[in-house]
Amino acid sequence: MKIKVLGSSAGGGFPQWNCNCRNCDGVRRGTLEATPRTQSSIIVSGNGEEWLLVNASPDILAQIAAHPELQPARRQRDSGIAAVLVIDAQIDHTTGLLMLRERDTPLPLYATDVVWRELTDSFPLTSILSHYCALERHTIPLYGGSFVIPELRGVSIEALALSSKAPPYSSHRNCGKVGDNIGLVFTELASGKRAFYAPGLGEIEPHVLAAMQQADLILVDGTCWSNDEMIRLGLSKKSAADMGHLAQTGAGGMIEVLDSLADRKDARKVLIHINNTNPILDEDSPERRLLIEHGIEVAYDGMAFEL
Repeated sequence: MKIKVLGSSAGGGFPQWNCNCRNCDGVRRGTLEATPRTQSSIIVSGNGEEWLLVNASPDILAQIAAHPELQPARRQRDSGIAAVLVIDAQIDHTTGLLMLRERDTPLPLYATDVVWRELTDSFPLTSILSHYCALERHTIPLYGGSFVIPELRGVSIEALALSSKAPPYSSHRNCGKVGDNIGLVFTELASGKRAFYAPGLGEIEPHVLAAMQQADLILVDGTCWSNDEMIRLGLSKKSAADMGHLAQTGAGGMIEVLDSLADRKDARKVLIHINNTNPILDEDSPERRLLIEHGIEVAYDGMAFEL
């Protein structure tokens, strides 16, 4: 099983187009040891030819251009993207579907029932795309164990309901529903190797911790360093928790959680979906050094894994 990071940033990318925080200003000026990042998504393949796109970010066209395997040019019109799965209905993870409208057959899209409703009613991408390639609906089961996607050969998937937030535009933003946000466990059937992916993770529930304990690769929410990060910088009135993200620091934070997986010493622990304000983007920062001491990596665009 091959997994590749297309985008490792949170919404807005890094640098964010209108942000002049220390990180964004520094990476533009070249005064900060940091790498620009596009918005969060990964691709997964069982054979290295057909790829499942997990989340279609607004940066999808730039991401396709940066990764030749997504444009194999086997025929007049072609793509290595065989299907798409979205973990939620957030704009950062679904807007890129509009950029795939030139496809000459309906685009297979996997989503929970709750997300399908959002993409039909609140943010009507299904209606818009019906005038172009159209979407081929596939519902992700939440309680039926693992499922397979035909294009993702040799790999099974399990979806885990997460405690997070519905999109700001959702009619139930402040009253979450099961299926608003999911984590994914990818299992390579031949080897039994597992990858856990959850870029939006507000709470470590028992079933989430169990999935992390069994994974060989852990790709989890790295949005904010501290819970009050955006508030302290005067960029938002919301904490990380208010936005549905678990901060890295503090009691019960992501560093503490990942440290608790002591019996998984060989597992790779990687933070993804990193907000432009997070000090870990500065490769010379004490925060980055602390992550290294704890054996935690920071995802970057193009980072690749093979299980």
